[in-house]
Amino acid sequence: MMKTSVDNRRNTISGINRWLALGAVAGPILFTLAYTILGFLRPGYSLVSEQVSGLGVGANASAMNASFVLMGLLIFVGVIGIFQNMKELGAVARWICITLLELSPIGAIICGLYTFETFFLHFIGFFLACGTPVICYLVVGLLLRRVPLYRRIGSWLILGSPLTLILMYMFMTTFDYLHTDVGTAGLIERVLILEVHAFYLALGWLIFRQKS
Repeated sequence: MMKTSVDNRRNTISGINRWLALGAVAGPILFTLAYTILGFLRPGYSLVSEQVSGLGVGANASAMNASFVLMGLLIFVGVIGIFQNMKELGAVARWICITLLELSPIGAIICGLYTFETFFLHFIGFFLACGTPVICYLVVGLLLRRVPLYRRIGSWLILGSPLTLILMYMFMTTFDYLHTDVGTAGLIERVLILEVHAFYLALGWLIFRQKS
């Protein structure tokens, strides 16, 4: 009887964590819809040359900034649900993964709280959101590869590390703070954001699909 009660409790917690993991799926999807729709609604705005952060000032800025914060919170919760359900990983490894992968959503929240006009703080947020995965994906990928069930996603995360670095380099070399309405920095940034978020989405969906 006692064993059955404990098993039921564990299954309930596992089920809750599976639903929390969906935050890592919903966050990126909602954010992509937000900056795409708001970009089309702004007259003269270019999805190719202008950065996502540019939507955080001017018309409909509050909606864009709210989407930054909401996306960050959803992914933050999602990461906890993901790794709390990865019982195959040791406790220390799980918390290392959680700590590293929370840096990106924290950065997104900072970007929502401090707009493009507060350049230094906003840049810190951007670096956390899109730059830290260069190292974080590598470390998390190596840890996940130790577990047969997560070896494939671990390998993809390891490959994602240099890919993120390449996209970051491309964005930083094309971005011009004084002339944001020319060039292709906006398009490159969107590809970078999609690439970073794709791994969170994949992890969240992987855990949600698992049975309790």
